Amino acid sequence: MPSGRTHDRITLYTLPLIAGVTLWQTRNSNLTLLVASGFMFSGLMFGPDLDIYSRQFQRWGFLRCIWLPYQKNLRHRSVISHGPIIGTTVRVIYLGCLLAIVTIVTIVIGEKLGFLALTWQDLGVALGRSLVVYSTEYLALFLGLELGAMSHSLSDWGGSAYKRLQKQGVRSLLPRRKVKKTPRRRKK
Repeated sequence: MPSGRTHDRITLYTLPLIAGVTLWQTRNSNLTLLVASGFMFSGLMFGPDLDIYSRQFQRWGFLRCIWLPYQKNLRHRSVISHGPIIGTTVRVIYLGCLLAIVTIVTIVIGEKLGFLALTWQDLGVALGRSLVVYSTEYLALFLGLELGAMSHSLSDWGGSAYKRLQKQGVRSLLPRRKVKKTPRRRKK
């Protein structure tokens, strides 16, 4: 498994490739910026290793405490944290829920103090409109987040396969046959 420094290098060295391919495919600098930003954020701070005490976790500084419940409930390298699409989706939902809680508390406090004159209906309409109008941008950002997470997971899987290959040879790459164990009979 590569170190945190190696994961950072992979992220930084592949960023120009990700940005170039995105610009080539979309011909849109805004979408390219969103994909590249999502890739960088995911590769450096929002990747699969938030489920352990890692560089990504440490980079959250005083906010890293928000990831403790996530760590407590997920096993490292599980499908839910490192799996394609599902890992990124779970992290986005988790962080989105935390941000929603903070937003709701802020709005309630702002309304009570008289700083805000916002109704919940107005907030719902604005959020719904944002999701419809900027759906392509949200998709581009999610794609960048997923690419950053997959670069991390692929380097983990590739590093582990390489180490197995060094130790066990080519047979380590072949599927393992499960040997059925027969129960032993006790002598009477």
